[in-house]
Amino acid sequence: MKIKREPMKRISKNSNFIAGAVLTGLILLFIIIGCIHTPYDPEAMDGAGRFAGISWRHPMGCDNFGRDILSRVMTGAGTTLGVAFATVAIGAFFGVIWGAFAGYYGGLLDEIFMRAADAMLAFPSILLALMIIGLFGPGKYNVILALGIAFVPSFARIVRSEFIRCKNMDYVRSARLMGAGNLRIMFVHILPNAFPVILSSVLIGFNNAVLAEAGMNYLGIGVMPPDASLGRMLSEAQTYIFSAPGYAIFPGIVLILMILGFSLLGEGVRDN
Repeated sequence: MKIKREPMKRISKNSNFIAGAVLTGLILLFIIIGCIHTPYDPEAMDGAGRFAGISWRHPMGCDNFGRDILSRVMTGAGTTLGVAFATVAIGAFFGVIWGAFAGYYGGLLDEIFMRAADAMLAFPSILLALMIIGLFGPGKYNVILALGIAFVPSFARIVRSEFIRCKNMDYVRSARLMGAGNLRIMFVHILPNAFPVILSSVLIGFNNAVLAEAGMNYLGIGVMPPDASLGRMLSEAQTYIFSAPGYAIFPGIVLILMILGFSLLGEGVRDN
C-alpha cells in the first residue's frame, strides 16, 4: 500500500513556506537566546561607551547611554513579538467567536454584528488604538488591549465568510441530522475546516501587529523606558541617525526580517 505524500510534496515545492519557516525560525531562535542570555545587561548604562562603534565587544555598537545595542535588540525583538502575539491572540479569539455567530446564524444577528464591524473598520487600526490609548493611557498592556480590540473586526469578517461558505455543506447537514447542536456544529465541525484560512490570516496579522506595535512605540505610547522594543529603539535612534546610524539600522533590519518571515509563512500556508 502506497503512503500518500502529496501534502509533504506540496510543502517541499512551496518556496514561500520554506523561506518563511527558515527566516521565522532564525528570528525565534534569536529571541529565545535573548530570553536566556544577552552579552550585557540591556539596561546597563556606560557613559564611557556612549556611541561606541562596532567591535568584538559590541558587535552592533552602543547607544546614546552606552547600552549594548545587540543586547537591547535581542530583548526588544522578544518584546515586539510578545506584544504582536498577544494582540493577534485577542483579535483572533474574539474575532472567531464574533464571525462564527454572525456567519452561522445570519439574519438580524449578522446584520448587527457586521454593521458594528464596519463601524470599527471605518477607522484605521492605529487611529482606533490611539483613541483607546487616550482613554486608558500609554503602556505595553494598554497597547496590547487597544490593538487587540482594533484587530477583532478583521478576523470576524474572515471567519464569517468561511462559516457562510461551510454551513450548508453536506458534512454540516449530516451532523445536523444526527442531532448535533448548533455550538457543536460551529466549533467542532465547521471551525476545523475553516482553520487553514484562519491560520493564514493569523500569520499575516502578525505583520500588521508588529508594524502597529512598532508604530505605537515610535510615537512614544507603547513600551515605556528603560524597557526595549524595536519600535522604541527606532524612535530613540532618529535623533542620532547620522552620527550613529547603526543605532537605527540594526533594530530596523530585525524588524524587517521578522515581518518578511511571517509574511512569507502566511503566503506559504495560503498556497498550500
